[in-house]
Amino acid sequence: MSVSDCKVIDLPKIADVRGNLTFMEGGRHIPFEIKRVFYLYDIPTGESRGAHAHKELHQLLICLSGGFDVAMDDGTDKKTVRLNRPWQALHVPPMIWAAELNFDPGSVCLVLASMEFREADYYRDYEQFLSAVRAR
Repeated sequence: MSVSDCKVIDLPKIADVRGNLTFMEGGRHIPFEIKRVFYLYDIPTGESRGAHAHKELHQLLICLSGGFDVAMDDGTDKKTVRLNRPWQALHVPPMIWAAELNFDPGSVCLVLASMEFREADYYRDYEQFLSAVRAR
């Protein structure tokens, strides 16, 4: 995988004078089966989240409120995407080192994951991640 495989997906947006609605359907808008959902919120100013890679897990990140950056690294190339629209989702495939940072106050990040939590799926040390990338 490379950072070029990390794509922003525009989800359907239904505009209405009463407020907008965005939806997503597994198998149609999400490139994997959802096994876990979690969200990040109340992140203090200056703090970051993530800063790890997954061996097999795919993630879809959606900024429901506020905004934040996602810095991605495949061991060779780097890319940063700003998420600040609730109808846009960022697909982060396996073997991409990703960190969420520069959170606006009140930001909420929804994460859809392709697997249940398994600590063994994580690379939390950047040098171990780079060694695994080189071994592929």
